[in-house]
Amino acid sequence: MNRIVRALLRAGALVSLVALPAFLTTAAQADTREVVIAYQDMVVPWRYAQATGEVEKATGYKVTYRKLASGADVIRALASGSVQLGEAGSSPVAAGLSQGVDISLFWILDNINDAEALVVRNGSGVTSLAQLKGKKIGVPFVSTSHFHTLVALQNAGVNPADVKIVNLRPPEVAAAWERGDIDATYIWDPVLAKVKKSGKVLITSGQVAQSTGKATFDGFVVDRRFAKDNAEFMTRFVKVLAAADENYRAHRNTWDAASPQVAAVAKESGANADEVPASLALYAFPSPAEQASNAWLGGGAQSGAAKSLAATAAFLKTQGTIQNVLPDYSAGVDPQFVQRAVAH
Repeated sequence: MNRIVRALLRAGALVSLVALPAFLTTAAQADTREVVIAYQDMVVPWRYAQATGEVEKATGYKVTYRKLASGADVIRALASGSVQLGEAGSSPVAAGLSQGVDISLFWILDNINDAEALVVRNGSGVTSLAQLKGKKIGVPFVSTSHFHTLVALQNAGVNPADVKIVNLRPPEVAAAWERGDIDATYIWDPVLAKVKKSGKVLITSGQVAQSTGKATFDGFVVDRRFAKDNAEFMTRFVKVLAAADENYRAHRNTWDAASPQVAAVAKESGANADEVPASLALYAFPSPAEQASNAWLGGGAQSGAAKSLAATAAFLKTQGTIQNVLPDYSAGVDPQFVQRAVAH
């Protein structure tokens, strides 16, 4: 997807978002067997299932797909009741929950993993995070990269105040890197690929998540009332998502630019088919068993997702994006449907 939009999406830039009464979020009742699903231009395996009508086949529901520009738009649509399910990054999900939107995270679309990384310039003399003190890092503020920059520094015992972190949008990062104005950047493709040519990766978002438990991810969220009234649909939908990811994990070598799978992903996401395989390879797609475990959706307040959302919300508050941080984000994490999918 357009990574500038994605940064805003993940930043949770929700403007005047107010949770609506439950009676307004029931546009699709169980007896109508209809559902509206909001999606974005994320490059994920399930686009193939979306394009081939697998959800309709598996559930018998009439499915309408609505493409939205950002996670903030998805959360607003869920709050208004115009959609029942939607894709959003961890930051807009954290922001929506913080603002009282009645939604639950029930599936991890992707772990951002190696798709974002902290790169230092060759010749900078920096070989560790500790050596970034006094150095200048270019990063888009209030993005997942900004969040993980601060997390990585703090985890390494470096006070972010001792590092010169400057706010640069991706094209500005590329230009500043070319001029030699910055020593490092925490960024994503296509700029990430460019800076890697003359720099060294110190740490990726996957490594930050593994060492701190503060992952960044894209997920599927659902209106809670719809989920309660349509539990069988939700379980079958999760099985469709799981099957698409498993197909990719098991046959990723066949998911090339000429394959029908990649063609479908490109069509639905708006990406270039030639770039889809490399984009997919940077992400991790957790299996249902992994998602049901404490690493992601299971475990209540100790779940990886709940802890990540809490850490993200705290970050968003420091940036002035949201006003309140919930004491516990596990109320917004629902593992039951993936647990049912694993059990059957």
